[in-house]
Amino acid sequence: MKKVLVTGGTAFVSRYIAEYYVGKGFHVSVLNRNTKEQSKGVHLIEADRYHLGNQLCDLHFDVVIDTGYTSEEVKLLLDALGSYDDYIFISSSAVYPDNLPQPFAEETLLGENTYWRKYGTDKIEAEALLQKKDPNAYILRPPYLYGPMNDIYREAFVFDCALADRPFYLPGDGSLKLQFFHIHDLCRFLDFLLERKPEQRIFNVGNEEMISVRDWVSLCYRIVGKKAEFVNVYESVEQRNYFSFCEYEYQLDVTRQCGFMKDTIPLEEGLRDSFEWYRDHPDQVQKKPFIDYIEQNLE
Repeated sequence: MKKVLVTGGTAFVSRYIAEYYVGKGFHVSVLNRNTKEQSKGVHLIEADRYHLGNQLCDLHFDVVIDTGYTSEEVKLLLDALGSYDDYIFISSSAVYPDNLPQPFAEETLLGENTYWRKYGTDKIEAEALLQKKDPNAYILRPPYLYGPMNDIYREAFVFDCALADRPFYLPGDGSLKLQFFHIHDLCRFLDFLLERKPEQRIFNVGNEEMISVRDWVSLCYRIVGKKAEFVNVYESVEQRNYFSFCEYEYQLDVTRQCGFMKDTIPLEEGLRDSFEWYRDHPDQVQKKPFIDYIEQNLE
């Protein structure tokens, strides 16, 4: 039985990963402060990752899957670990600066992204420290992740608008394109890394195809059983006040990923998974006051 350590384990990405490996029969430990409900089947290591003490020093893990944010978090974890075989760090596409040519390849020079700012620069520093301390560690850079357990108010916001029969307030003409990756596909790619142990250590991961926000919203409405009607917003207002994504279009080159795993979950199928989960867990999404803003400023 393989032993897996997942940092976090109580929110979207880390929770899904933990439950995925429980489902595969692995012994899954999660590292968190135990302030939220734990998933069934996991072994809780209750600790603040900034104060780990000696809780990990006598343990061995076949793989550590880290969803941390900063170099300090990575350093403290590495210093506290006893032994492990593989380390996988879930980084982000936010490490790529927005002023360089796209699509971004893994070799693209990293730098501050004016849309993601500190989140992106923290991930850059975390990657650099990890590569210095463990050159054999794997680093994954996904675009927008989606799917069951997504507690970020993205597709759930569109579902809410559709369920309420609201017209959708669309940024501009809706041509801005987005790139997604289903959380289950992320887990599948983790499997590929652990099974095949490729020589390359850094991978962009994501769907090859992109989708316009207009088509994405229309798809979300169709899944709910509704037809989207749009109100185009051309006013000079901050897009994130009324829409789930910032006004930033980027694309990752996922050629390396496709060399191991070309097939990904079709977006409609993946969004249907999201809706089925959200319908049963509406209170688990951190909702933002988009509709209030629309009613007060745009209608």
